[in-house]
Amino acid sequence: MSDGELNDPGDVEGPTRFGAFIAPFHPDDESPTLQLHRDLDLVEHMERLGFDEAWIGEHHSGAYEIIGSPEVFIAAAAERTRRIRLGTGVSSLSYHHPLLLADRMCQLDHQSLGRVMLGVGPGQLPTDAFMMGIDPMDQRRRIQESLDVMVRLFRGEVVTERTDWFELREGRLQLLPFQRPSLEIAVASTISPAGASLAGRHGVGLLSLAATVQEGFDALNTNWQAASEAAASEGRTMDRRSWRLVCPMHIAESREEAEADLSWGVQKLVRYMEGVSGRRFRFGSSPEAAITRWRNEGFGVLGAAVIGTPEDAIARIEQLVEHTGGFGTFLLLAHDCAPPEATWRSYELFARYVTPHFQQANRGRAASLSWAHENGQQFMGRATEAVQQAIADHRSAAT
Repeated sequence: MSDGELNDPGDVEGPTRFGAFIAPFHPDDESPTLQLHRDLDLVEHMERLGFDEAWIGEHHSGAYEIIGSPEVFIAAAAERTRRIRLGTGVSSLSYHHPLLLADRMCQLDHQSLGRVMLGVGPGQLPTDAFMMGIDPMDQRRRIQESLDVMVRLFRGEVVTERTDWFELREGRLQLLPFQRPSLEIAVASTISPAGASLAGRHGVGLLSLAATVQEGFDALNTNWQAASEAAASEGRTMDRRSWRLVCPMHIAESREEAEADLSWGVQKLVRYMEGVSGRRFRFGSSPEAAITRWRNEGFGVLGAAVIGTPEDAIARIEQLVEHTGGFGTFLLLAHDCAPPEATWRSYELFARYVTPHFQQANRGRAASLSWAHENGQQFMGRATEAVQQAIADHRSAAT
């Protein structure tokens, strides 16, 4: 199906794949050791529920997003699972020599038997860049220079390249990807079209992180257009199935129950936002104020959250589909705002009711029940006749 057809309002397609974007966001008043193991448990839980993929972040400061090496985490998660795909969400390319990161990803691809995905971005936290002496103004240029090299390395090319921050002399990968012709790549995008254009240039996936905050929501179609134009200039076509949208959600049997769950820890997430921004937010004064803000205006690049029921989750995803014209994968933004047992229950409710709605998993069952209902009198009448005949035959034989 072409982009033009997918943009037809009468032919909107919803996501068929689902997963989670695990930054993670862990409050700084608990054991980090237990939190990391809880993340691994969550990935296992997701696989049992049928989720398709999990993306793991890379951060080095700020105290809450405590995974410094998504590759180390993915290696452990791959040993605990067999089917779910695992991606870096995202690797901050400006922090790494491209040959070394490409080498690690290829090793992971073999260890996981082809379940690895490479998500890339410039690096979200300015505190990370500051500690490494990197000017944030250079980060978007660096991701372009790095990804240009990595794509060529994954294809098996020999690359000689020199920039002001890395050098390759006849660089090559001794271990090529397990997936052929290459492992899956996605470029992160929030508001700016820079990431989208880079994705289009290389014909790789687009990962829209701020999809439900108003500015990010408004930029979705602009960024998709930027990706499509960049792809066209290289003789490629962007595939909407490779477009991922991210939204925070917590669902329960009722909106009141979902709100009560989030009251447990939502203020801790606000405290993190205050810490990394150097600001104070009035909506951090109470759980109720924080929930109202997150549900409506949103928490910046973290987006506006669905805090409610599976029906509310379905409505939000359908809104995104209607607005964009279609995308392939929907990702839940993982958070620690509810008690662990309530968080696991939220994922279970999503898998039970939201995923099958968009995958049309019960289409055959609905058709079968409808057919049975429409012909019920005929079928049951004939079955009743058969029972009566059997009774008559039995009586006849007995006499």
